[in-house]
Amino acid sequence: MHRIKLLVSPTSVAEARQSLDGGADIIDCKNPEEGSLGACTPDTIVAIRDVVSASARQGILLSATLGDLPDKPGTAALAATGLASLGVDYIKAGVHGPRTPERAAKVLNAIVTATARVNPRALVVAAGYADHAEANVSIPPMDLIPVAASTGCKVVMVDTAIKNGKGLLDAMDEAGIKAFCAAAKQKGLIVALAGNLREKDIPFLKTTGADIIGVRTLVVRGGNRVTGSIDATLVARLKQLLV
Repeated sequence: MHRIKLLVSPTSVAEARQSLDGGADIIDCKNPEEGSLGACTPDTIVAIRDVVSASARQGILLSATLGDLPDKPGTAALAATGLASLGVDYIKAGVHGPRTPERAAKVLNAIVTATARVNPRALVVAAGYADHAEANVSIPPMDLIPVAASTGCKVVMVDTAIKNGKGLLDAMDEAGIKAFCAAAKQKGLIVALAGNLREKDIPFLKTTGADIIGVRTLVVRGGNRVTGSIDATLVARLKQLLV
């Protein structure tokens, strides 16, 4: 039976512990103050890494974001070099600035090459934005799939750029999300879905074939992704819904 992994995005050691206690499969270091895929500081990532390593639970994976990246391959490569050195399992790259598949490929290729040099076991996640047109950023998520595959990324993700209360299913319809997942699978990619996902979305998300569901707002007390804190009971509830 296909089991969806739950990715939870803490901003601190305390939130990482809550995420672990609730049953998260992937701990994803993220800083919402810097945007949709805002990056944490190296010190924060190392501290969270040490909490994950010390956990009694086995097989927990560590992810971290490079940020909502500009169309600057050199800058992206330097950021990836630094993040890869911290021993993470997934490196998430927000393909924010590139506006053509060719430019996206240059940025992602730089990240994959830099990552492989420092930490060959780390998987690069190419993250696109379902609301790319409204936000005037990136390229269409469907266009990102062949770029991700051709540059050596192992995971492709669709998130949302604008955090205004709307979610993934407001920016993409169900048919579009299923088509995205199917196309990514055909390319042999791991598929992740995120973007202000709601509890009512879970039954549909379980039918998409996605491998990973990424959340923050849904498991934060009060539902504010920036000022709220992750609650283990909310993580556990979501984990149960994904079964």
